[in-house]
Amino acid sequence: MSGFNFRGFTYMFLIAFLIWSSNFEACIARRGKHWRQSRDVSASVYKKKGKSYGNSHNKHFGGGGSKTKPPSHKSTPTLPKPPSHKNIPSPTYPPPPPNDDTPTTPPPKAYNGGHSSSTTFNVLDFGAKGNGKTDDTKAFQAAWAEACKVESSTMLIPEDYIFFVGPISFSGPYCKPNIIFQLDGTIVAPTSPNAWGKGLLQWLEFTKLVGITIQGNGIIDGRGSVWWQDNPYDDPIDDEEKLIVPLNHTSRTPPLPIQSEVGGKMPSVKPTALRFYGSFSPTVTGITIQNSPQCHLKFDNCNGVMVHGVTISSPGDSPNTDGIHLQNSKDVLIYGSSMACGDDCISIQTGCSNVYVHNVNCGPGHGISIGSLGKDNTRACVSNITVRDVNMHNTMNGVRIKTWQGGSGSVQGVLFSNIQVSEVQLPIVIDQFYCDKRTCKNQTSAVSLAGINYERIRGTYTVKPVHFACSDSLPCVDVSLTGVELKPIQEQYHLYDPFCWETYGELKTPTVPPIGCLQIGKPTNNRIQTDHDLC
Repeated sequence: MSGFNFRGFTYMFLIAFLIWSSNFEACIARRGKHWRQSRDVSASVYKKKGKSYGNSHNKHFGGGGSKTKPPSHKSTPTLPKPPSHKNIPSPTYPPPPPNDDTPTTPPPKAYNGGHSSSTTFNVLDFGAKGNGKTDDTKAFQAAWAEACKVESSTMLIPEDYIFFVGPISFSGPYCKPNIIFQLDGTIVAPTSPNAWGKGLLQWLEFTKLVGITIQGNGIIDGRGSVWWQDNPYDDPIDDEEKLIVPLNHTSRTPPLPIQSEVGGKMPSVKPTALRFYGSFSPTVTGITIQNSPQCHLKFDNCNGVMVHGVTISSPGDSPNTDGIHLQNSKDVLIYGSSMACGDDCISIQTGCSNVYVHNVNCGPGHGISIGSLGKDNTRACVSNITVRDVNMHNTMNGVRIKTWQGGSGSVQGVLFSNIQVSEVQLPIVIDQFYCDKRTCKNQTSAVSLAGINYERIRGTYTVKPVHFACSDSLPCVDVSLTGVELKPIQEQYHLYDPFCWETYGELKTPTVPPIGCLQIGKPTNNRIQTDHDLC
């Protein structure tokens, strides 16, 4: 009996032990399941964050697994989706730039507390006052001296200021390339004779620079009226004025006198407002140049010139105030600009080649001219000139070539195309007897003209539609006219028929009015050019 009881007790103990152990293992298994899931998800999140932050998770999480208490097995929370790389804020790196099609506003320029940036040199930071009265010339010189040392730097002339600046030269050749002269304010010239000494040829000069750019929406004001009033008839007259006979025989009147600051007389030598000399790839864009004492913008011995979006303005009776003057310059592009002045809107002088002018407005003024060339028996060479898509209103001439007797050299390869003229006195002119003096002596040698093409010159004239006056000893050859339609307007001048002298070429289409004076073909007794004549 006792054996049975002992064996029965042993069996019951074993059965109870087996039941208890099975329940314990089940509980442990359920807890282990949740732990494994939590560890797997946490590892995944850390891995993704580690990819976004670099090695930052080692700093924040001790380089190992999380020590945070695991979630209870009674509730399994849904972990949020880890943020993408683009949305993770970072105090170290700036946000990515906007898309190209997203409009942006540039940051405001910093005018105080030093330079706007390491490559921007604000003239205010160098002592300029910008009140229109204090002489800021030294501040401009100092700002340029610093900008000159830095490639692609910017010299800033800020808006809402008027800077009084005397004659100054922004010179190379040791300046770094691609300097920007950012003109947003206004620069005005002195009107006291003392500021100019015995006379200077230029006011603002840029010499021997590479890639210099003048840009902005600012103004260069030469305040030239104090110069124009002094001896207005001492200036050379335009030779074509002799062709214009008023109906009432009135003569031209000088500009209204305006006294200089101290009442003295200005020097007889008048300065150009803005001149470039010996520079490669100079660019002028956006600015306004007004009231220059003489020429407004000049390029001399420059290559790769570009002018666009420029406004030039002075009264129509201001003497010798050419708009843009080109001399000894090659590969020139002028477009999208407006010129109103007292002389040629654009003047192309000797040594110029590969000049392209298009989409410009001209008037008042004396039109667009090649020349004058060959003065004082000099040799002149001009080639490959294109002027097209131009509007001219109320100008003395339209498109003109003018040379002096006694000169040598040549003008060849010229195209005037799609020129719209309105109330222009002389729309088409070749004058090989040019003389801006009272008298000039007759001479046999001349600058030769060949390959001069006119196409689609249309509009109205008030004196004479065509004036071709070529040399007796060296006639103009290969002159062609296509689509010329010019109608008269009787205003205050006598009207004349087309005039031709020693001009040979071709009428490719009928013209209005008929230009019967043009001689078809080539001259039979054309003088053979010598080496001195050729370019």
